[in-house]
Amino acid sequence: MCGGVQSASHGIIAPDMQILRGLYSPDTNPIAVTIGNFDGVHLGHQALLDELRAVAQQGGLKTAVVIFEPHPREFFTPQQAPVRLTSLREKLEQFSTIGVERVHVCRFNAHFAKMTAEDFMHALSEKMHAKFVLIGDDFRFGSGRVGDFALMEKVGLQRGFEVRAMRSVLHDGVRVSSTAIRAALADGRVRLARSYLGRPYSISGRVVHGDATGRKLGFPTANLQLKHNQPPLKGIFVVEVHSDGLGVLQGVASLGVRPTVKQDAKPVLEVHLFEFDRQIYGRHLRVEFLEKLRDEEKYPNLEALTRQIALDVENAKQWFREHE
Repeated sequence: MCGGVQSASHGIIAPDMQILRGLYSPDTNPIAVTIGNFDGVHLGHQALLDELRAVAQQGGLKTAVVIFEPHPREFFTPQQAPVRLTSLREKLEQFSTIGVERVHVCRFNAHFAKMTAEDFMHALSEKMHAKFVLIGDDFRFGSGRVGDFALMEKVGLQRGFEVRAMRSVLHDGVRVSSTAIRAALADGRVRLARSYLGRPYSISGRVVHGDATGRKLGFPTANLQLKHNQPPLKGIFVVEVHSDGLGVLQGVASLGVRPTVKQDAKPVLEVHLFEFDRQIYGRHLRVEFLEKLRDEEKYPNLEALTRQIALDVENAKQWFREHE
């Protein structure tokens, strides 16, 4: 994987952000590094990255982030793992927007899971040339999760790198976390999720061919390829869509299993864009969820579904008129 895929604000990764596999770098210049899953890249993560950049600038260091793919809980207990807020690509886009210089993507497999805490810290020091390590106050690492801040700090003194813990970020007295964001989205509280993220929650993906049901009903949709089968939110939403060359488009989106037209189907993200009728198959879109209109429902026939879609479109347009 390499940089230069597309611009951070519209689903593009800046070409000057280096993406490496594993805990190794051919660049021997010292770095300031932070480690974690960074699901959502929320305000807590952003505060941590801001501090990392500040320390790096003071010490003349490059900034680096270590992330794990898949999430360790997806490896150990896939059935109980939390739904993802962001795909790998979406994380990389956010890191690029923030200005991270290097990302190490560690494949979390059986071999990596057996890495001891000591070996992990050795790699940070000797293979990545870390001079400053910033971690969350609850970060654990190494086989059996035996490594913690105290151990990292002790070994850092021996190996010559500084270790600092980042305290939690609070919003209205609530700790900003991926868990809190998942709960807000599951409840349809997209504005609360936005307050934790510092931006609207979004899903990015490529437009793929669907079954053309929307077009047959008079409401053509762009169908986005979902990276994971269980999105963190479901229902009908007011959305804005961003894509290079198209600008910012307004629309209404359905994210769910479409019970009126399908049985036992996987979730699908369909977006109807207002006053728009261009072929955009293959384009990469970012869909921002601004307001939830309602839950998904099963209707007795397609006529009833069509009437409801027309009402959803009008309600979404009214929302935009009220929020201009």
